[in-house]
Formats: sequence, structure tokens, C-alpha cells
Amino acid sequence: MSRAEDESGVVDPAQAGPPDEDAPDDDAPDEDVPIEVEVLDDETVEEAEAVVEADLAELARERDDFRELAQRVQADFENYRKRVIREQTAVVERATEGLVTELLSVLDSFELALGTLAESDESVRKGVELVYSGLLGALERVGLERIPTEGAPFDPTVHEAVLQEDGDGDPVVVETMRSGFRLKGKVLRPAMVKVGH
Repeated sequence: MSRAEDESGVVDPAQAGPPDEDAPDDDAPDEDVPIEVEVLDDETVEEAEAVVEADLAELARERDDFRELAQRVQADFENYRKRVIREQTAVVERATEGLVTELLSVLDSFELALGTLAESDESVRKGVELVYSGLLGALERVGLERIPTEGAPFDPTVHEAVLQEDGDGDPVVVETMRSGFRLKGKVLRPAMVKVGH
């Protein structure tokens, strides 16, 4: 056993040293063995070309089908994502609308309290005004807006007439009985008004 071989008989190339030039090369073809080359006739070549072209056409069709499928799946996913965002937004808006509607009665109570505190202690009135303005400001930040009333032309889509003064001309709001509000452009509660002409 040479020093390049281990116990299993495997030669370590790092220790083997330069190759022996006199040793026969097993990978080299024998010079005496003739190589046979099959010559194909034109018909066989045309048949092979037709098969290759048919395979290429089939692969191109499959590629196009897979591309179309991937585009459809991507479009379906985009539509799904947009629908989920719309649905989540609608749920949040309905929840906000419900909460704001419930808080309108609290705003009404604050307005009544402010009306009765005219003769009260100034510090109590300022405290109530501060809480009222804080609540109203928070609701306005989520899209609440007061419906204009005093002196505005009567609009049955945003005003609810509970009293009416007789007269000639177009109906106009002369007094507000209860404030009306919109949330992001949608009427939450029409204003209860007295209408004059």
C-alpha cells in the first residue's frame, strides 16, 4: 500500500502526487475502436423536428394556461382583499354610528344642563362647558357635524317640523327644539324645528 492509499484502498488525491504518464488512461477512447455515427435521412429529421415543435407548442400552451391561472388567482385575491377591507370598514362605521347615536342623548343632556346653569356657580358652569366641548370635539373628530337650523330654509331631509307659524313665502327654520346631526354626511338624527314663513 502506497502512502496515498488508506486502508480501504482509496487514493487521496492530495497525497497521490503527479500522475504517471505511462499509466493507461481509462477514460480515453481506444484509437483502434471505430465510432459509428448513424446518418438520419431527411424524413426522420423532419419527424423529429415536428415532434419537438409539437412539444414546444404544448409547453407554450401549458405555460400560457398557468400564467392565466396565476393572473386569475392574483385578481381573485386582490378582490378578496378589497372586499374584506370594505366589510371591515363597514363594520367599524356601523359600530361608530351606533355609539355616536347613543351619545347624542348625552349631548342633549349637556345642552339642557348648560341652559339651567345660567344662574349657578361660575366654576360649575365652566366645568360642564369643558366636558361638553371635549365630548363634542371627540365626536366631531370621528365625523359628527351639527345640522344648520336657525334661519336656514326648511329641508325635510334634515329637519323635522314639530311646530309651524302661518305666513306667506318659503318655509324657514325659526327655532330649534332639538339639534340634528350628521355622521360623515349621513343624517343620524334630523333637527326638530319650528318652521315659519
